[in-house]
Amino acid sequence: MLSLNQDIQVVGEAADGREAIDRARSCAPNVVVMDMAMPGMDGLQATKRLARDFAGVRVLVLSQHDNERYILPVLQAGASGYVLKRSVGAELVTAIRAVHAGDSWLPPRVAQAVLQYCRQGPTALADDEAGLLTEREREVLKLVVEGYTSQEIADLLHLSKRTVMCHRANIASKLGIHNRMELLRYAMRTGVIEVA
Repeated sequence: MLSLNQDIQVVGEAADGREAIDRARSCAPNVVVMDMAMPGMDGLQATKRLARDFAGVRVLVLSQHDNERYILPVLQAGASGYVLKRSVGAELVTAIRAVHAGDSWLPPRVAQAVLQYCRQGPTALADDEAGLLTEREREVLKLVVEGYTSQEIADLLHLSKRTVMCHRANIASKLGIHNRMELLRYAMRTGVIEVA
């Protein structure tokens, strides 16, 4: 779809957030189209890293969610726009052009959710419930609820198994949650994972 537009060139693709950061370093894109639901480092964490480390790169987020619980964290992380997956065909090219030009892009339904949040105040958003977890703990939690073992998490994140076990213990202690089903509910409620 993008290749049909002469003013847009795809310079790289990535399967997850870590690879997206590596590709941004090697390909120097103007705009990164970031999926939120990815293994390992998800789109939220990758957006934070891109906004922090690549000042000239604009991030356009793709997500299936149109409520403030998902929208606001990525905007706060530095995304310049947000496109709903169900509207990709109609909006993606326009959104890419807008953020490349230095503007922002929110479809009307998403803008409505943001406006509603602004009117209701911060109680409308849990946002990791006052930021209890560190970025690494959120990564570990995401993989735990996706069913990975501690050894598999260690391998994916390039950590020792002991470090992963420490992160798991810290997560349980901070949240007061000690079983996987409750961790899954927490992860869904706070946007650590996206629900299909």
